[in-house]
Amino acid sequence: QVQLVESGGGLVQAGGSLRLTCATSGRGFSTYAMGWFRQAPGKGREFVAGIRWSNTNYSDSVKGRFTISRDNDKNVVYLQMNRLKPEDTAVYYCAADLNPRGSFSTRIMGEYDYWGQGTQVTVSS
Repeated sequence: QVQLVESGGGLVQAGGSLRLTCATSGRGFSTYAMGWFRQAPGKGREFVAGIRWSNTNYSDSVKGRFTISRDNDKNVVYLQMNRLKPEDTAVYYCAADLNPRGSFSTRIMGEYDYWGQGTQVTVSS
């Protein structure tokens, strides 16, 4: 069983920054592919960023503004979000893929085995 707990969400003005943290339990963290997803009101959940080993990938909407990283000693994944926009407002979820294929995290929700409860990010204009 793997537990994921997100933190770091909040209210920020457009142009500001936030750093989300996902604390993960369970053995073998360094082998997991990790992903961040988000879900805005009335919309489906979408891929934001992923990291497998040191390989990262991003959605086009956040590329160049967000940075995903991980600390395998602490079993933590981070999402640094800069130059935030009102359209970034959403609940952000962390997810773990325990049996990843390929060199990068998948963008497909169904491939992830465990999810956190989410943290709200609100960007005011």
